[in-house]
Amino acid sequence: MRTHVAEPWIEAPLQAFVDDASALFALLLHPNGQVMGQFGFTRAVDVMAACALAAAIHASAGELGRELDGKPFREMYHAGRDRQIFIGDVPTTHHRFVFLTVFDAESSLGLVRIYFEELCALLENAQPPLLVEAPISAASLEHDLNRNLAILFGRAPRGADGGESSISLA
Repeated sequence: MRTHVAEPWIEAPLQAFVDDASALFALLLHPNGQVMGQFGFTRAVDVMAACALAAAIHASAGELGRELDGKPFREMYHAGRDRQIFIGDVPTTHHRFVFLTVFDAESSLGLVRIYFEELCALLENAQPPLLVEAPISAASLEHDLNRNLAILFGRAPRGADGGESSISLA
């Protein structure tokens, strides 16, 4: 299985994380829920649901952290019987992302955290320069969500819409 990404610069860092951490699933998304890269999912509806949940959990945990500790919680972890989940904040110079990964006994939280830090550094170094982008509208958000899902699942070539995303990554 290989990673699928909406932007080419995300592929190598995401694939390195998956390989090193032995992840079962991985998602890189904007805090608004827009998927940028994924590994392990076979259906678009599963990606959309996971992105929506990860974005909501990240936002809720951030606000809860501000209320309790004066600063947002940046990492969350849950251990299930067979699988574990890790959600982390990925701040880079030009972008802010949320990262979700699911792993099993073949990995550990310690390894996931080490490779998560490496993923953050790789994304920082791989990111393109920030472009001036149009403000987010409901129409552009829906268009970009559909575009990225189509790219991730091979239904449309990159750039098929004739332009780049209009989502602000700040």
